[in-house]
Order: sequence, then C-alpha cells, then structure tokens
Amino acid sequence: MSQPFTTVFAVYDNMTHLDFTGPHQILCRLPDAQTVIASRDGGDIVAEGNLVIGSTVKLSDIDRCDLLCIPGGVTATQIALDEAFVAEVRRLGQGATYVTSVCTGSLILGAAGLLQGKRAACHWAWRELLTEFGATVDEGRVVRDGNTFTGGGVTAGIDFALTMVAEIAGEAYAKALTLGYEYAPAPPYPGGRPELAEPETLEAYNRMMARLMDQRRAEAREAGARMHAQAGVA
Repeated sequence: MSQPFTTVFAVYDNMTHLDFTGPHQILCRLPDAQTVIASRDGGDIVAEGNLVIGSTVKLSDIDRCDLLCIPGGVTATQIALDEAFVAEVRRLGQGATYVTSVCTGSLILGAAGLLQGKRAACHWAWRELLTEFGATVDEGRVVRDGNTFTGGGVTAGIDFALTMVAEIAGEAYAKALTLGYEYAPAPPYPGGRPELAEPETLEAYNRMMARLMDQRRAEAREAGARMHAQAGVA
C-alpha cells in the first residue's frame, strides 16, 4: 500500500495560532492524507494568547513528509536561532515535495537555508528580513517558487492553504472547500495591507512595531549569518 500524503506542521511556543489553525483546518481535509503536528521536544506547546496545542509529535521522530509548513509568530526570529528546531526543518524540508510557510514562518525557512535564491512572501512589516537569508522579497499574498509556497501575513494562510489544495487535489476540490467553509472575505475595515490602510493607522502600527524591529532585525541577521556559514560548510 502507498503511504498517505503527509503534512507536517512544525509549531513552537508563542506562534500566531491562526497561522497554523487556518491552514490546518483546510489541509487536514486533503483526501487520503494525514496531518501531523510536531514541535522540537514534542508534547504541549502554548501559542499566542495562551492557546495550548497538545500532544505534538517530536520533530526528530518524523522520518519524512510530503508537505512541510512553518507558521509565523512574534518569536519567529528567536526560533530561527534555535539550532535544533532549524536543523529538523532543514532535514524535513530537503526531502519534502512541498516546502511552505505562513507569515514570518518564511524567516524560519530562510534560517534553514531553504529560501536561498528564491522569491518568498512574509508579513509585510517584516518581509525585508528575508534578504538576510538570500531570498528575494515578493509582495504577493501567496508566492510560489518551484516547490516552495509562502503565504503573507496571518490571514493569507487560508489563501495559501486553498492554493495548496488546488495543487495537490485539483481546482474543483479546492473550490468545493472554499464553498464549504463559506470563505467569502468581507472585512469590516478594508485596510489589511499597508497600501490600503489609512495613513494614520499605518503610522500608528509602524510606531508599535518599531519597538520590536531592532531586536528582530538583529536576530534575523544572526540567523542569516549562521545559515550562510552552514551553507559554506555543506
């Protein structure tokens, strides 16, 4: 018997849980497939807002996967410096049919050396950090480059997941899921991208993020240096 199509979500503490739960809700409906939730140490992890995701599998216990997905989060650049986590992402990604991420999860893919020379998406506030890993910033909501699919910020994870379903199971199946989930976005405030936001809203958000940017930039720079050193050894 052939192995089922296996999706692995590599999760971690303080991730943005919609980056995970949105795509998980869709990708778990792939036909003849299995979905595995894994973390560095296994067991429970606590996502942003104290949402507990329990009984995760240890990443090192997973032999292979067909699709690897890395969610983003406020700790993404810290996780990019977690050598054990990054090593498992690298190992699984090198053998996967599809290497994917949502939001700042692409920075972790970058730290694993999986985005060098590729176009990639990220949350708009942090996408410039992709260049630390030899990637080219793409402002698209869902970006494909070869077998790598990356989604933009948070809610883009749903668009990304439906794109993956169409790739794997066909457009008709993806359309049926879109209908079944009543996915018909109509935001009460249509300013979810910087080019659509009111100037004062964008200014306020940028001021808030400025407190984090220096730390995240330093962490991304260090993770990028480690990635390039690893590539040089390899």
